[in-house]
Amino acid sequence: MKYLTLAATTFLATSAYADTPELVVYTYDSFVSDWGPGPVIEKAFEETCECDLKFVGMGDGAALLARLKLEGARSDADVVLGLDTSLIAAAKETGLFEPTSVTADYDLPIAWNDDSFVPYDWGYFAFVHGTDLTPPTNFKALADSDLKIVIQDPRSSTPGLGLLMWVKAAYGDDAPAIWEGLADNVVTVTKGWSEAYGLFLEGEADMVLSYTTSPAYHLIAEEDATKSAAAFDEGHYMQIEVVGKLSGSDQPDLADAFMQFMVSDAAQSVLPTTNWMYPAVIPADGLPKGFETLITPEKALLVPNDAVPALREKALAEWLSALSQ
Repeated sequence: MKYLTLAATTFLATSAYADTPELVVYTYDSFVSDWGPGPVIEKAFEETCECDLKFVGMGDGAALLARLKLEGARSDADVVLGLDTSLIAAAKETGLFEPTSVTADYDLPIAWNDDSFVPYDWGYFAFVHGTDLTPPTNFKALADSDLKIVIQDPRSSTPGLGLLMWVKAAYGDDAPAIWEGLADNVVTVTKGWSEAYGLFLEGEADMVLSYTTSPAYHLIAEEDATKSAAAFDEGHYMQIEVVGKLSGSDQPDLADAFMQFMVSDAAQSVLPTTNWMYPAVIPADGLPKGFETLITPEKALLVPNDAVPALREKALAEWLSALSQ
């Protein structure tokens, strides 16, 4: 009788698990790290959805799009979280994403009217450094200095691509000269953000391409006030990270529910102190203490989404030419 009871219990548990819908979300590695927002958001969403939320880390943001292009309509993903404004046009060209009805009262520096992608956080790119260093105030001063920097590859990393757009937006046709000047400052180019920031923390470089919000991590999580972001007078390039639903998803309603959850107070209140970015919707309790110490760029730079693909090819060629000399 005990064996029959055990068998029946096992059968019921297996059947219940089989009936539990699974939502597969492709994202970047740092989002699903132990210290990232992934584990907290997974637990919170599963408490509301009666589903199994499965995050799959895919390197950095640009690597996500490359993986989707490779998999095409056969992708197992229902949702992609971690593309940004520099990749939206290229993502739409794949034909893999479909419109969503998800909306929110966004607290973004720009108006948001895209019907396929939902913004969940945003920030400004910046070079982070130790407070014992007097930072340069623009790219030209950085190029003229002996400071060593670590940056990310624009072919695999959204910060790396953001840096290309930043230089291009600030200097236009003079961007090649800026890169020629910066070439001697670059210690190495990493595949993604995590590797670059790790090298900086290990003392391999004076500065690292990251975000104006990065010092908040050290201040809040580590009670360490020795990191800061350099304010550049050309302005700082903006990044808005988005989540989108794949047209091939077999869980479209659940995908929409997850995207709506990402702009809810439950998720937005988590992001500032786990993803260390500004939330797309300011939570009811406001921003965490410590965010008021961050630099605020005097000028925000952003290339229109539909202009990025053509500009990217030109900027990438300029970058490759300068760094290969």
